[in-house]
Amino acid sequence: MQSAMFLAVQHDCGPMDKSSSNSPKNEEKREKMKRTLLKDWKTRLSYFLQNSSSPGKPKDGKKSKQQTFIKPSPEEAQLWSEAFDELLASKYGLAAFRAFLKSEFCEENIEFWLACEDFKKTKSPQKLSSKARKIYTDFIEKEAPKEINIDFQTKTLIAQNIQEATSGCFTTAQKRVYSLMENNSYPRFLESEFYQDLCKKPQIATEPHAT
Repeated sequence: MQSAMFLAVQHDCGPMDKSSSNSPKNEEKREKMKRTLLKDWKTRLSYFLQNSSSPGKPKDGKKSKQQTFIKPSPEEAQLWSEAFDELLASKYGLAAFRAFLKSEFCEENIEFWLACEDFKKTKSPQKLSSKARKIYTDFIEKEAPKEINIDFQTKTLIAQNIQEATSGCFTTAQKRVYSLMENNSYPRFLESEFYQDLCKKPQIATEPHAT
């Protein structure tokens, strides 16, 4: 399972150095990198799990602004495997999926999708225009800080559409990113140790029968 996760990260988030040989030194270097990636992945998801299982106590009588989530039951977690929409519809599931994508260094996809969801709910023409420009500069334009992987034609169309922004400016790009997550990251999330642990039912300890 862990090897599969490492290979998935290697495949989606950047090619490894092809010039490296199978020498003991390079093999040791690859194993060290693998352990580092797995440790980072487990740390991120474990931190999320620990901090979302129980809500934090507000300090100085003030309400805490940090969003908290209630850990789902195994049955609820298992529903996420039925459809990608089931996962996204759950606040805990969405937060867990975001943490998982961060561990794969591919979080720009879910961040773009969420930005589009917020954009479509915007009513004010002025806010619609400013949000459209921000989404474009954050995710679409060349060398954007969170540039998503879409084709040049779609990027050009978006650049034209945001001149007179409407709620459908990013529809095509959002559908492509959704499909990318559904077909690639989502299956790996379902195979992850983190998700499998959520689906496990707690074992009830039984006392040994007296003989």
